[in-house]
This record gives sequence, C-alpha cells and structure tokens, in this order.
Amino acid sequence: MLTTAHHGAARGDHGTADVVSSVTRFTFATPHPADFRLSAMARSATFAGMNAAASVTVRPLRAEDRPDWAELWTAYLDFYETSVAPEIYDSTFARLLGDDPRDFSAFVAEQDGRLVGLTHYLFHRHGWKIEDVCYLQDLYARPEARGTGVGRRLIEAVYAEADARGAPTVYWLTQDFNETARKLYDRIAVKTPFIKYQRP
Repeated sequence: MLTTAHHGAARGDHGTADVVSSVTRFTFATPHPADFRLSAMARSATFAGMNAAASVTVRPLRAEDRPDWAELWTAYLDFYETSVAPEIYDSTFARLLGDDPRDFSAFVAEQDGRLVGLTHYLFHRHGWKIEDVCYLQDLYARPEARGTGVGRRLIEAVYAEADARGAPTVYWLTQDFNETARKLYDRIAVKTPFIKYQRP
C-alpha cells in the first residue's frame, strides 16, 4: 500500500506509530523527468502507466476536487486506523488551497476524470540549513491504481516542486512494517537511521 505516516510532522504533530522509518531525498538523488523541472504548481505532467490504456495526470489540487479528495483522504486515514472530525477536513482542504507559502499544498493523480491518488507536503525552516526543507506528510493511491507508477509520480512531483523552491531535502515517515510502500521508497530515496519519538 502506497502510504506514508500522516502524523509526526516536523511542527510537532502526534502519530500513531511508535517506531517509524525516516526517508529522505537528498540533492544527489536520481534526476527527475524534465517535465517536472518547472514549478509544479504552474504545470502538470502526464504519463502512461503500466497499463498502456490508462493515462494518469499529476496536477495541483483544485477546489472542485473536494469530494474525491475527501474520499481518498478518508481511505488513507482508515489505513492508519484513525479518523478526524469534519471541521478538520474543512480546515485541511482550505489550507491546501491557500496562498500561505508555509502551509500545506497538494498534488493529485487523475485518471479518466477521477482522482486516484494524492500527496500533501509543506516547506519549513531547518535549524541546520539556510534553505527551507520539504516534508511530505501524506501519500495515498487507490488500490486499483497501485503498481502503475502513481505513487512514484506523486513523489517526483514533490521533488520537482522542492527543486523549484530551492529546498535541498524532501523527507517523509512511514511505518517500519509498511513493506509494500518501502519497496518504492528504497528505489527513489535514502533510508535514514532516525527513530521517531513523541510526547505521550
């Protein structure tokens, strides 16, 4: 399952897993496709999945995506055996569409007019760097879309946006037993030795 732990954000969010693996993309990672070199908020990228008949477009979230986005995010939260109140859906969606450069943003994967995947990310300061770094908080693909490259393309879209913003690092968390997703992460990122702790 292509998911990352949506809790445990750099700004002190709580989490559901006691031990997670931290995965980081450094500047020496594999180069990204040329289509993602410009700001990902200004353009979209289309690719053919493993099924040649299936065309998937990765693009920024739009206001009209609310129903599909809510369905995807609910499924994502269900995977982590958690839920949030309706007002959290409202505030999160508003932040994803807002113009605060330090708030969350989102990319979605669309297939045949239907959203099949999402990712949420934000940029924040880092005490050891002059530049901002990028935290990829949420990643989800519908079961029928897994294995077609949706997860990889969503991560690559975040990589490209980080490049456009001058952020040298993209990182995320996942549960250590999330073996399916980690097969992808091992190919496109570097596993770090850090273990997450949180206030009880």
